[in-house]
Amino acid sequence: MSESVLLIDDPAPKVRRFTLNRPEKRNALNDALRGALFDALRAGDKDKNVSVMIIRGGGPCFSAGYDLGSANSDVERAISRADGWWSRHVVNNWFEMWDMTTPIIGQVHGYCLAGGTELATACDLVYVAEDAQIGYPPVRLMSPPDMQWQTWMMGLRRGMEALLTGDSMSGTEAVTNGFANRAFPLADLDAAVVAVAERVAKIPPDLLALNKRAAHRAMEAMGIRTGIRATAEIQALGFHQKSSMEYMQSFATKGVTAALSQRDAAFGDYRESGPNP
Repeated sequence: MSESVLLIDDPAPKVRRFTLNRPEKRNALNDALRGALFDALRAGDKDKNVSVMIIRGGGPCFSAGYDLGSANSDVERAISRADGWWSRHVVNNWFEMWDMTTPIIGQVHGYCLAGGTELATACDLVYVAEDAQIGYPPVRLMSPPDMQWQTWMMGLRRGMEALLTGDSMSGTEAVTNGFANRAFPLADLDAAVVAVAERVAKIPPDLLALNKRAAHRAMEAMGIRTGIRATAEIQALGFHQKSSMEYMQSFATKGVTAALSQRDAAFGDYRESGPNP
């Protein structure tokens, strides 16, 4: 299991925990990792001995987002290759988590960027380290998000600021902004999340499923599913913009590292400050 891209354990009765295990790649989400995670989530959702599931990252961070250095062709997708297929594909996955009956907790530390924020958003509860860095920098040169959670989770003003700057927020700010439930010192995060999971697991699973569904149905009545589907299509349009096409070409001509540094140089953050995501 130590060589697996996903580690699985049960830290408490009725609690299943998944650890993203590509620390050398900042847990970047390639198809192998995403495929392993969703296979494990599906199995956990059907397991009568599992009442709640936790997703966390191994190593220095939760996830730096999709693996831009990977061909991402390892897993077949049951979706048309028509324009915008990637956006539809990943949004389908995130809503699959939304539709599972078992509550899912996201445990975030370090960098949680781009596709990593989408994974966290698809969880039902999110607990973060106080010094976590959460953001969606691809809006600067690549495209709008495929799963545009910003306005749904943080409201129009804060969501708009995130989309127009690509700036990150700390774990403490993420709680204030509505992205996360609570923030803890990093040293306390593991124990705090397991403690929450144990409290959730005290409720019978049939009622947990209905309680989760009630909250989601309220959001769906306000249009969240339709809204996110629409913004996934806007992302497909984004990839046809001149600035986006030029930036995507730079991945081939300069390499991923240089292209990401180009994105963040004017802002002095992410790859241009501290440990690189």
